[in-house]
Amino acid sequence: MFVKLDGTGALYQQLYQSLRSAILAGKLAPGTRLPATRTMARELGVSRNTVLLAYEQLLAEGYAVGQTGSGTYVASSLPDVMLTAAVVPEAVEYAPPAPPRLSAYGRHAVANSPLNPPSDPTRPSALRYDFRYGLPAVEDFPHEIWRRLLARRARSASLRSLRYGPPEGYGPLREAIADYLRRSRAVICDPEQIVVVNGSQQALDLTARVLLDPGDRVVIEEPHYQGARQVFLAAGAELLPGRVDAEGLDVAALPEGASEARLAFVTPSHQYPSGAIMSLARRLALLSWAEDTDAYVLEDDYDSEYRYEGRPVEAVQGLDRNGRVIYVGTFSKVLFPALRLGYMVLPRPLVQPMLAAKWLTDRHTSTLEQEMLTDFIREGHFERHLRRSRTRNAALRAALLAALDSHLGSRISISGANAGIHLLVWLHDVAPDQLDALIAEAACADVGLYAVTPYYMTPPSQAGLLLGYAAMTETDIRDGIERLAMVLNQLPQTRQLKAY
Repeated sequence: MFVKLDGTGALYQQLYQSLRSAILAGKLAPGTRLPATRTMARELGVSRNTVLLAYEQLLAEGYAVGQTGSGTYVASSLPDVMLTAAVVPEAVEYAPPAPPRLSAYGRHAVANSPLNPPSDPTRPSALRYDFRYGLPAVEDFPHEIWRRLLARRARSASLRSLRYGPPEGYGPLREAIADYLRRSRAVICDPEQIVVVNGSQQALDLTARVLLDPGDRVVIEEPHYQGARQVFLAAGAELLPGRVDAEGLDVAALPEGASEARLAFVTPSHQYPSGAIMSLARRLALLSWAEDTDAYVLEDDYDSEYRYEGRPVEAVQGLDRNGRVIYVGTFSKVLFPALRLGYMVLPRPLVQPMLAAKWLTDRHTSTLEQEMLTDFIREGHFERHLRRSRTRNAALRAALLAALDSHLGSRISISGANAGIHLLVWLHDVAPDQLDALIAEAACADVGLYAVTPYYMTPPSQAGLLLGYAAMTETDIRDGIERLAMVLNQLPQTRQLKAY
């Protein structure tokens, strides 16, 4: 039998590859008896062990079968047959495959997914003066401390920490979160009510899975956080947008059908994206509404860590006496986005249903990261980092407000300036249909701008921009706003609008 050894790799591997190729090419047909190992070794001038190793690999991978007392034969059913693509003439055209049959959830998820937004080929991929919102200043994060904590935890990792963790999260971390929330946000909770999740987005998804059936109604702020809207629509919910003003969600003016809603989603500490802070009266009215309608309130305490003016207002959860509030927080916005760690504070009757859904979703959140974060909080690094971030963000906010006043003045009005890490700026002399052109022209000037329009179900009557500032420097803020003013001056002035 002629077998070619190509000189690449060990001898048994060369023999295995040669025999496998001959089998797949049909030169050794199914059922063909392979030469005895001694015969093959003698013909090739190799040791019998070399042939035995090659045959063993063919047997292990299903290319050959052994018959006791008879020998080794080419298998009748080969593992690579289905993997070998036939050669198709280039001239032959085939119709695209039919779309897959998706569930209702799958169809809703695809329709509302942010994964593939339309791209703008004229927009540069990186902009010098980028006012992207929602980004913390990762350069200010205490990297060395984090690395030290990681190294320490990695060195002391036990077999127990490498196994599956509890779905509710690492116990010491839940205790640390409970202590922090009671102290800083007046949240009433104990560790047994806390579930650690992979960021606030998973908390929204779990809430929708546990509480909503297709067709159920959800009250949502208008404007609102896109990620929440997409989750609720994927669950098949009917959204009821509630008007937001300077005091947050107007509970007294909820849309028709709100009395039958199962859930209300709010961002009371710094309404996203308007920046309004829900007043105490509105918070109490929301709790009364939830009790009367047998609904839950999903409180996303977005940006509650950053407040620059006025007295902090207690979390809605801290005012709740009837177990109606699901409180959600995240570490991604205050530490760094790649850290997918958040938490839910649940009414006691919802703890077990949420844990069941969490277990089905991903069993548990990464144990090592939870251990590191526990150390980061308990050793005081977390609150020290927050204090430094507040000081830095306050200075950046002041620089942005001063630049806007200097370069744009009465041409704009500002919302949400007293908290958070972004501003909502309304442009009085820009029509909504000019906003895309403005953003494109600004990008050509190396300035990144972002419209508020996607956060509305009904587009607003004025052109608005979200200007994030936490990831910028004061110099870049001033230069970026100066460039924005230059772009605005070159844009055709179509109308003058009153300030909001």
